[in-house]
Amino acid sequence: MTNPSSAHPILNRLGIPPGLAMGYIAVLIFMIGDGVESNYLAPYLEQNGFSLDIAATVIAFYGITVTLGSWLAGSLSTLYGPRRVMLLGAAIWIIFEILFLSFALPNKSVVLTALTYGLRGVAYPMFAYAFLVWIQAAAPAEMRGSATGWFWLAFTGGLPTLGSLVAIFSIKVIGEYATFWLSLCLVALGALLMLVAVKERTGRAPLLDPAHRSQSKLQTLMGGIDILWRRPRIAAAAVVRIINTTPYFGFFIFLPGFFTKIGFSQTEYLTLITIMGLVGMSFNPVIGKLSDRIGWRRVLTFFGGIGSAISMLLMYFVPQWSHGNFFLSVVFACLYGITLCGYVPAAALFSSLCDKKDKGNSMAIYCFAAGLSTFFGPALYGILNALFGTAGVIWVYASLYIVSALISWFFLLSPLDPGEQNNPAAARVRILDSAVSD
Repeated sequence: MTNPSSAHPILNRLGIPPGLAMGYIAVLIFMIGDGVESNYLAPYLEQNGFSLDIAATVIAFYGITVTLGSWLAGSLSTLYGPRRVMLLGAAIWIIFEILFLSFALPNKSVVLTALTYGLRGVAYPMFAYAFLVWIQAAAPAEMRGSATGWFWLAFTGGLPTLGSLVAIFSIKVIGEYATFWLSLCLVALGALLMLVAVKERTGRAPLLDPAHRSQSKLQTLMGGIDILWRRPRIAAAAVVRIINTTPYFGFFIFLPGFFTKIGFSQTEYLTLITIMGLVGMSFNPVIGKLSDRIGWRRVLTFFGGIGSAISMLLMYFVPQWSHGNFFLSVVFACLYGITLCGYVPAAALFSSLCDKKDKGNSMAIYCFAAGLSTFFGPALYGILNALFGTAGVIWVYASLYIVSALISWFFLLSPLDPGEQNNPAAARVRILDSAVSD
C-alpha cells in the first residue's frame, strides 16, 4: 500500500491534507462569490431606496441567520457528514440569491430583501464551515494548525479579499446590479468543483462516534449545545472565537463611509480592503504552521489577541492622523489582517479540548461562535455608535481583543497543544479531562 505522505510530499510538507486539496480551491471560489457584495452592499442599498439604518438592520438579520447556519454546519455534519451539508448550503445560497435579485431588489421591498438576503445567510457557513469540520475530522493532529491555516486562506481569500477585487473591475464593466449575478455564478462554480473533485471519504459519512450512533437526532443536536456547560473550557474558547471576528464584521458597516469621508474613492477603499485581505490571507498558513511548532495557545494569545488590539487601533487612527494617506492606511490595514491570523489555532484548540465523543459537538460550537460574530459585529456597532460614537466603538473592540487574550492564556490549556508538551498545568488538565469524561 502506498504511503499517503510519500505519494503527496509537497502537499504534506505544506500542511494540506491531500484528499481535501481540491476542497480548498472550491471553498476559495465559493467565498469569492459570496464576498463580491461584502463591501458595496450597504452603500448600494442606501443609494437604491433603502436608508443606511434599514441596510444595517437587513445585514444584522443576515448575521443572525449566519449564526444559525454556522451552528448547523457543525451539528448537521455530525449527523449527515460534511459533504452533504456543503451541498445543502450551496443549494440554499443559489435559490435565495435568485429570489433576492429577481424580486426583492427590483421591487425595492424591505420585507422581501430582509427575507431573501437574510435567509440566504444560513448558506455560506454551511458550505465553508462544514469543510472546516471535514478538515478537523480528516487531518492528522500534527497537521491541524497548518491545515486550518490553509482553510482560512481560502475563506478570507474570497470574503472579502478577491471578492472585493472582482467587484472593483466588475462594477466598472457591467455595473453593480449585474455584479450580484456574477457572484451567483462564482458560488455555483465553487459548489460544482466540490461536488466532482473532492474524493476524501471521511466527510461523506456521519461523524458520530460509533458508541453514540444509537442516540436520537435531537439528542445529537442538543449535544452541540449542552457541551457549553459540560465542558466549560469549550465555552471559554467560544467567547474567544466570537471576539475574533466581531470587530472585523462590524467594520463592514462603517469603514466604507469612514474612508470616503477622509478622501478615499470607492475604488481606493475596495483596493485597500483587497490588499489587506491578500496580505492577511497569505499569513494564515504561515501562522498555522508556526502554531504547530511553538503552541496554539501562545499564538492565539500574543499574536491574535494582543496583536489585533494594537493593529486595529492603528488601522483606525493612523489614516486620520495622516489626513487620508493611502500608503500608510494600507500598511496598517495589512498589519491588522496579519494579526487576525493569530486566531487560526482556535479551531485546533477546540477539537483538542474534549475527548473523541465530543469532537463534533466542539466544532459545532466553534462554527456557531464564528457565525455569532457576524451578527455581533454590526449589532454591537449600532448600539455602541449611538452611545459613544465611532471612536468609542473602536476602543471597545480593542478591549474585547485584550479580553480574548486573557481568556486564551488562562483557560485554553490543552494537553495536545504542541507548546504545552512539558507544561505541568497541561498534564493536570489531561487528568481533569479524563475524570470529567469518566
